[in-house]
Formats: sequence, structure tokens, C-alpha cells
Amino acid sequence: MNLSPSTAEPYDVIIAGCGPTGAMLAAELRLHDVRVLVLEKDTEPASFVRIVALHVRSLELMAMRGLLDRLLEHGRRRPAAGFFAAINKPAPKGMDSAHDFLLGIPQPVIVSLLEEHAIAMGAQVRRGHAVTGLEQDDDGVTVELDSGERLRARYVVGCDGGRSTVRKLLGVAFPGEPSRNDTLMGEMEVSAPPEEIAAKVAEISATQQRFWLRPFGAGLYSVVVPVTGVADRAQPPTLDDFRHHLRAVAGTDFGVHSPRWLSRFGDATRLAERYRVGRVLLAGDAAHIHPPIGGQGLNLGVQDAVNLGWKLAAQVRGWAPGTLLDTYEAERHPVAEDVLDNTRAQTELLSAEPGARAVRRLLTELMDFDEVNRHLLEKITATGIRYDFGHGPDLVGRRLPDADLKRGRLYDELRHGRGLVLDRTERLDVGTWSDRVDYLADSTAPLDGPCVLLRPDGHVAWVGDDQRELDEHLSRWFGA
Repeated sequence: MNLSPSTAEPYDVIIAGCGPTGAMLAAELRLHDVRVLVLEKDTEPASFVRIVALHVRSLELMAMRGLLDRLLEHGRRRPAAGFFAAINKPAPKGMDSAHDFLLGIPQPVIVSLLEEHAIAMGAQVRRGHAVTGLEQDDDGVTVELDSGERLRARYVVGCDGGRSTVRKLLGVAFPGEPSRNDTLMGEMEVSAPPEEIAAKVAEISATQQRFWLRPFGAGLYSVVVPVTGVADRAQPPTLDDFRHHLRAVAGTDFGVHSPRWLSRFGDATRLAERYRVGRVLLAGDAAHIHPPIGGQGLNLGVQDAVNLGWKLAAQVRGWAPGTLLDTYEAERHPVAEDVLDNTRAQTELLSAEPGARAVRRLLTELMDFDEVNRHLLEKITATGIRYDFGHGPDLVGRRLPDADLKRGRLYDELRHGRGLVLDRTERLDVGTWSDRVDYLADSTAPLDGPCVLLRPDGHVAWVGDDQRELDEHLSRWFGA
């Protein structure tokens, strides 16, 4: 297909998909004055209200960008516990975060807030426009829309979901396992007496972990029920589907009625072989899909966006070191591999088979050890990630938790998406990198080291007290 570029001034970056990943990425790019257009095939945001979970690391990223207070107004806090295969264990003591909770929030709310944030930052969002063609050359990418319109950008990022058109146009393989079973999930009112529901749920959940009815109050319940086989997910489930499968599993439909939202999900698990082909990149569900057990999907995509945003902006602005953009795939692909593996493991632990139930009982015992419980929780919440930056102290490559400083909170210093040197020695400096890295001297900063260099995503790039070493790492991450 020969897609000649339009005569209009090109965008720096076109993003396909305005879900949480695409909207967050657009806002991250706008922090650096990158010209961004977001294309969304749906004319209106999804209307059904599904509750999604923001885990600790995502809450930290939202705090870094000044978004957390707005999200807290619309969400419900829950203890950061009981996530791994729904094994009900309390959170380990002394979690290393100022935001050590889960935030349940309606998905349309978070999508709307992030989209509004991106627009307020200066991103353009065009709904009702789907990408149908791509062609790239040495200078940029030409995008064709379903209307026949052609647009030009220096880079394109596919944030267009598990059935990503961008990924398919690139010819990037998406290996993994197809769905074997479906699960219905929704929120609805229930007319059966609460004590009857509780007794039946206790009876069934002893052997069937993919089944529950959890009360929200005023007769409203979260309902999850397994389905044998796989249906066409393009067709949303009906209330009759829920009644049928509830009767099949529990012998009663509990008098479900008046649904708020209904959905189905499968257990397909796939990971893109590559996250980048030339000037086109993938993020979020376009790069990885997995069952929702543990509630990691949306979080994984938002964290992709924050990792990629400043690196792609640096490439556009012309100061990126030669391999900086390559570190996006090098860092995030292994993280997604780990998430896919832990969701595979959790899925097996939800099985009603005797062997899986025996392993679940054993793991439940092991989680009484704080180290085991903490390790599994850090996987789910993404607080245990350590990127491979080479040799150095254990802190290098890890995220730095929020903390009180002399002039406020640490994460407030990262609000503009720049690097930060936090210096307890009060004698180092950022020199000619001051246009992209901030400097803060604070002898009282609670650091495990004399001075740290933080990337815009809050991960520690260097620890030390030598100016020459600092300059080397500033050059490595923020250009010459």
C-alpha cells in the first residue's frame, strides 16, 4: 500500500487508542511539549461501569504527576492484600510505600480523568477514527484512517488493545495460549436472602475459586461465575446467561436482576515478540494480554506509558542517547513476561482439580511466612521491579518510594516529568543538564546513599557521591 503523506504539518507522535494507556502516554509526552494526536475508533467512551483496581505502583505514578487526589475522590480504598489467586492473607507489615492500598475505581471514570488530563496538557483527541494502514520511512510514519484521511507523524504508538490493528499491520507475532474457558463478571441486584447467598457461596468456593457473590450493600452484588468453553466475546453476555450459569454451578440463580454492567473474560495469555519496529511501538494490551486475576492489566499498561513517555519525548526533542528508546522494550518486556507467568500460576491455583487444590493449600501455608507473602504482593503491585542497569547498589534500578523532604514531598519534585538529582551531600550539581534534570540539595533526605539520580519514572539510575560518576550517568540517561 502506497500511503503518501498529507501536506499538513506532521505530528510528533500519533497514538492509536485512548484507553488508560494511550491517554497516560499522551499526557507524559505533553510534559515535554511533544505534539500528540490520539486516535480512538469508538465515538464515545464505554458506558458500562466496571470496577478496576489501581495497585500501589500505579498510585505512586499518579501521585508523581499530581493526579492521585482526583482519583481518590472517585474510588474506594481497600487493604493491599488477598490479591494472589484470591488467597486471603493480610498485607505484610511495613510495606515500603506511602500509598500502600488498592483503589477500586470505575473504569469509565479513570479513562475520562486521564483523557481530560491529556487534553488539558495540550494533546489532541479525535474519536470515531480508526487506523487502517501504516507505512514508515527514515523520517516518519504515514497513517491511513478508515475515512481515507492520511496523517503524518514522526512516531506512532499502538495502544489499541488486545486485538491491536497496529500490531497486526506491523506483522508482530503475538504468541501464547488461546482462551480455554470464559468467566462471567458483573454487578447486579440479588433478591435471595443474604444468609442463603453466604451459605451457598461458602459451600461452592471451597472447591470452585472462580465463583463468588460479594455484597456491595443495598442488595447490590459483584457476581463472578465460570463458564465451560469459550464464547464470542464480541457479543456481550446477557442477564439470562448469568442466570443459566449460576443455576448450573449453584443450583439457583439467586434472583439476580437489575444489572449495572455485565462482561465476560477469557484466560488467553499472549505477549508480543517485539515492542518496537522502527518508528512504531506497542504499549498496554496491544503488547500483552492475560487473565484479569490479580487485577494487573490496566496497571501494566499505565506503567508502560510512564516508562515510554519520557524516552520517546527525548527522541523527539533530539537529546536522547542512542540506545535510550531501546530500553523501553528491554525493561518492560521482561516485566510483562513475569506478569503473564504469575497470572498463569494464579489461574492454575483457581482450578477445582485435586492437584491444583493441594498446591493452593500448600501455598496458603507458605504465605504465612512474611517473606513469601511480601514477594507475591510485590509481584502484583509492581513494587518489587528492579530494572537491569548493570552493576551497582541494590537500590539502582528500583523505584524510590515517596518521602518527606525539607520543601515538601519527593514525588511533587517529579511532577514535570524531568530527572532529579537528590543530593544529601549538598555539593554536587547537574551542570549543563539543567534543562532536563532538576537538582535538590537536602541533607535530611531519607536516602540509602549520599546522592541519587532519579529518572522521570521514579527509578534510581545512580547512587554515589562522585561528580564525575554522576556526569557519566547523566550522559547515559539524559544525553550529551
